[in-house]
Amino acid sequence: MNGMVLEARDLWKSYRGPAGPVDVLRGVNLAIERGEVVALLGASGAGKSTLLNVLGSLDTPDRGQALLEGASLAGGNGSTQARQRNESIGFVFQFHHLLPEFTAIENVALKLRLRGIAPPAANDAARILLERFGLAARLQHAPDALSGGEQQRVAVARALVGDPKVLLADEPTGNLDSVTAEKLFEELHTVAQERGIAILWATHNESLAKRSDRLLRLKDGELLPA
Repeated sequence: MNGMVLEARDLWKSYRGPAGPVDVLRGVNLAIERGEVVALLGASGAGKSTLLNVLGSLDTPDRGQALLEGASLAGGNGSTQARQRNESIGFVFQFHHLLPEFTAIENVALKLRLRGIAPPAANDAARILLERFGLAARLQHAPDALSGGEQQRVAVARALVGDPKVLLADEPTGNLDSVTAEKLFEELHTVAQERGIAILWATHNESLAKRSDRLLRLKDGELLPA
C-alpha cells in the first residue's frame, strides 16, 4: 500500500420517507489505501448505493466530508466535479449503461476522448484493457451483440481506462453467473494491485467479498467491520 486515497469523515445522509426523514448514512467513517480492494456488504436498502454515490460526488452528504487524497470532493463547481470524476474516479454499476450506438472500443475510449485525448491514443488505451479482459475479438461489436458478462467487462474497462485513483463498483457481479463473477473479481483485484487503484465494491456475494483485502458491513446506516 502506498498511502490513503479515499476517505469518509462522519458522513450523514437522510431521505424523506412516507413517515418522515430516514437516516441512510449515520456517521460513516472509512479510509481506503492505494491498491486496496474493500468489499461493502449490506442488505438491500441498507444505503450501499448512497454511500458510493456520496464518495463519488454524485450525491451530497447532509453532514461530513468525502475526501480524495485529502481534498474535499464537494469542492469546486459542477464542471470541476465532473472533471474530477472523469479523471480520478471510475464507476461500475450492476447495469452497465453502455451507449448502444457505440462499439465496445468506442464506449471505453469515450472517457478519454472527453478529456481531449486524440482518438488514436484513446483507442489504443481502450484496446489494451479490452484485450486484457478477453475481448480482443469483440472490439467492434455493439453492446447488443455482447453477452451480459461481456458487456460488464466492457463497463469495467471503461471505468479503469486512464487509471483512476478510485474505482467505485455497485453490485458489479450481481447479474453474472458464479464463474463469470469470480473471473471478473479476480481481474479487478489484479488491476487494483498492478495500477495502485483503490477499489470499494458493494456486493451481496459473501464468498467473493471475503476474498477482498478488507470487508465492511453497512447496517442501520452505520459502517461496521464485517
